[in-house]
Amino acid sequence: MSDQSTTGRQTDAQDQPGCCSGSHAHSLPESAVATDVELLATLGNDTRYEALRVIAEAEADVCVCEIEPALGVSQGAVSQALSRLFSAGLVERRKEGRWRYYSPTPRAERLLAALDDTRTTDHD
Repeated sequence: MSDQSTTGRQTDAQDQPGCCSGSHAHSLPESAVATDVELLATLGNDTRYEALRVIAEAEADVCVCEIEPALGVSQGAVSQALSRLFSAGLVERRKEGRWRYYSPTPRAERLLAALDDTRTTDHD
């Protein structure tokens, strides 16, 4: 028996065994889901994403003083972006004198590589 939903889609719940039975739950614990969502939210901001790209594409650790002009945003915006990237475990930082230097974590490198892989098309 088919139902017509308010969106116009037909549903055949009774015709499909196991439909809507909840048997398709994912196996990740809630803490892992929360961590992943926070990580994706961190990358969902232009300044943070571009800062991570600048850091990951550099040949050596990147000084904060190099990131600000590369992104064309204020020092405060860079500082906040780097703090979030660090909290999310996407960059490592070290202090040398009055400057902080940043480098990507292996996880950040794998995430960026995965994103790059999704941009490839069948036309390549």
